[in-house]
Amino acid sequence: MLAAMFSGHHTVCKDDKGYVFIDRDGKHFRHILNWLRDGVAPVSNLSDLERVELLREAEYYQLLGLVNKINEVLNIKEDEQMDTDLTRTDIIKIVQYAVGGFVNLIGVNLSGLDLSKLKLSGVDFSYACLKNVIFSRANLCGSKFQEVDAENTIFHDATMDRCDFTRANLRGALLAGANLESANLHCSRLCDADLRSAHLQGAKMSKANLKGANLQGARVIGVELEDTCLEGANLHEVIWWTDD
Repeated sequence: MLAAMFSGHHTVCKDDKGYVFIDRDGKHFRHILNWLRDGVAPVSNLSDLERVELLREAEYYQLLGLVNKINEVLNIKEDEQMDTDLTRTDIIKIVQYAVGGFVNLIGVNLSGLDLSKLKLSGVDFSYACLKNVIFSRANLCGSKFQEVDAENTIFHDATMDRCDFTRANLRGALLAGANLESANLHCSRLCDADLRSAHLQGAKMSKANLKGANLQGARVIGVELEDTCLEGANLHEVIWWTDD
């Protein structure tokens, strides 16, 4: 891809200073360059979230060798997580046949499962191990996540209004574009979490730790932020408004 871009056969976008503009997140571009230079990238040392992000970039630049290397590591991680208490199919059946629509998954280990696009509204996941679970575009409206371990879990574009994340570990979680309106995130740990363009209107985030979190473009309207840690957080283009 890069070779084609600079071959002279294609028109490239440049800024006022003549620098070529590539419309991609620059976070992992150094890994892309190192792969092109030396055929080396620290895939094993990255978190699962970072691997998924780098995989997207490698696919965009059509670096098949890097794509295969990342998928290799992700597949190994998947094999290591086969000791989960339930499978995706189990979860679907439990939700379908739940008496009165109430689903109790308190304390279960679901690490690494792909639960994307499922309707899981009202499910009680409290105290569960949800590390690296993929909830992308899932309907989790009103679900309970009290004190869960959801480090590096992916909630991209998920519907999570009125969810209860009290004291949850969401370190490094991907919550970009998620709907967290009126959610309870009191005392939750969101260090280095990705909350870009998230909808947080009316959310309770008192005493939450958002150190190093990315809130670029997030809607933080009427949010409770008493004693919230925002040290090193990216607040660029955040939409602020409070009752004060």
